[in-house]
Amino acid sequence: MKKILLSSIIIIIGVMFIGRLSYLQIFSFSPDQVLEDPAIKPIYDYPERGYIYDRNGELLVGNDPAYDVMVIPREVEPLDTLEFCNLLGIDKEKFVEKLRKARIYSPRLPSVLVPQLSKEDYAMLQEKMRKYEGFYIQKRSLRYYDTPSAANVLGYISEVNERDLAKNPYYAQGELTGRTGVEKQYDEVLRGRKGVQYIQKDRFNRDIGRYKGGILDTLPEQGKEIHISIDKLLQEYGERLMHGKRGGIVAIEPASGEILSMISGPTYDPALLVGRERSKNYSKLHYDTISKPLFDRSISFEKEPGSPFKTLNALAALQEGVINPMTKVRCYNGFYVGRNKKGCHCGGGLRNLNSGIYKSCNAYFADTFRKIFDKFPTTDEGMDVWEKHMRSFGLGGYLGSDIYTGRPGRIPNKAFYDKWYGDNRWTASYIISNAIGQGEVAATPLQLANMAAAIANRGFYYTPHVLKKVEGKDITNPKFVEPKHTTIDRKHFDEVIRGMADVYKKGTAKWIQVPGIEIAGKTGTVENFTLIDSVKTQLTDNSVFVAFAPVDQPKIAIAVYIENGYYGGRYAGHIASLMIEKYLKGEITRKDLEKRMLEKTLEHEYAKPYSGEEFKINEYVW
Repeated sequence: MKKILLSSIIIIIGVMFIGRLSYLQIFSFSPDQVLEDPAIKPIYDYPERGYIYDRNGELLVGNDPAYDVMVIPREVEPLDTLEFCNLLGIDKEKFVEKLRKARIYSPRLPSVLVPQLSKEDYAMLQEKMRKYEGFYIQKRSLRYYDTPSAANVLGYISEVNERDLAKNPYYAQGELTGRTGVEKQYDEVLRGRKGVQYIQKDRFNRDIGRYKGGILDTLPEQGKEIHISIDKLLQEYGERLMHGKRGGIVAIEPASGEILSMISGPTYDPALLVGRERSKNYSKLHYDTISKPLFDRSISFEKEPGSPFKTLNALAALQEGVINPMTKVRCYNGFYVGRNKKGCHCGGGLRNLNSGIYKSCNAYFADTFRKIFDKFPTTDEGMDVWEKHMRSFGLGGYLGSDIYTGRPGRIPNKAFYDKWYGDNRWTASYIISNAIGQGEVAATPLQLANMAAAIANRGFYYTPHVLKKVEGKDITNPKFVEPKHTTIDRKHFDEVIRGMADVYKKGTAKWIQVPGIEIAGKTGTVENFTLIDSVKTQLTDNSVFVAFAPVDQPKIAIAVYIENGYYGGRYAGHIASLMIEKYLKGEITRKDLEKRMLEKTLEHEYAKPYSGEEFKINEYVW
């Protein structure tokens, strides 16, 4: 009986053992387990990256064929290193270092030795590669740009680094990923999915066929094509206008929040960051600390918004009932804060809301700003209300767009001033420069364009974004289609918009009217300070302009911010008018404005001594 029991136990254990081995061999295997087997070699098949088109179906980014020289370190046999390096066009030191890194990554798995060979280099190499065991050529695609513009929007791709590999198991060494812009934000959509073949090797390290008949092999999935909201022609035109100038331009479609153009100047040709010269070109761009072409001024340049900000103070005052459209303020070519007179360039006289806007009267808006705070028992209460109104226009924080970088701007709060002056030790007169968009408020061109869109819509905006379609289908992301309402009632916008329209008809932008288009706009001239040898120094003013058109059914809202661009109606105003006409009419009638902006540069301003460190203003600036 004991013998039978013992035999049964042995048989049962044996059957269980065989069953488990069979399950592991037949049913329970995965690509990850296969990669751990030294007798299996994976060969990847990379799909083309998805194409990128503009809002009108014009190609922005496509693909060109390219070739990588791959290495499997454990399969490398002795070779004439100098001869091989000459073929590859690299020096011996770089070859040795690349091989060392590949061996550290994995002696069994392939790594990129030389990326992105051209078709000509590939043709020369392919016949000779058979001499070099452990090396082979793998086909992939490189980005091809059908535009010299929009580098800051499109972004670029580059080889994954150690951090990428640790964070995302999808990648293997030598693969490419989106680094900035649309390429980064929508990388998973654009990259597709790589295919793989698993090749079985014998004990002599020779290929003997597909592992398990190819049951684990997968085909590559093509990257998806996307349409973005950028207008290719408008973007290219704006970048031409920005030649020789520094600053940012953002144009938005108010009815959707789609970004029509997003321009940063100076910029660069996106094709520079493609191919074997990418690293060298990137270094040149990165170390250009004067022009900073890699710094996206359209979303990261946060400065005082200047006089366009007056429109928000007017709306807040109307909402709080402290003024009405006929409320009058007398301007004495400025006004007093204590014993200090602050200047104004409106010419002086009696101002109401309309003339205060189109003549950009500092005195009118300083008085209006005070009235908001005077309504409340304490400055803290007034500050809370004012801050809430300003932030409702998307200022002072990230807008939540699908442009992943940028700066939040600044809308100061009571804690900000309590820290500066002390609790209950400051009043509206201490922060009066906020009345005209200077002092402590700051905004990016994207935020200013969004502010203009909210005014154009009479009190709401859609989150700015660039993605429009994926594989021809409209996006349905609720984040981009749900309106965000400001704290201002719709009824208050008409009077402010009327004043902005009069800016073009009889105000500070009357010289830059566009025939056949009714535009509402607001100029801004922002005093510009820096430190030079530890001395506060005033530079040429920054030029700011916001606008939307047509007034009644707006199709475009725009913000232009030009560093050292003099007054608002000059460089920024000219460019805004030209961009609006280009988008709405497709052609330019004001050839005089166009000629001026295409030919004029501000290089003489930027050549002046400049420390590069922005001055943090602690005084009231006008």
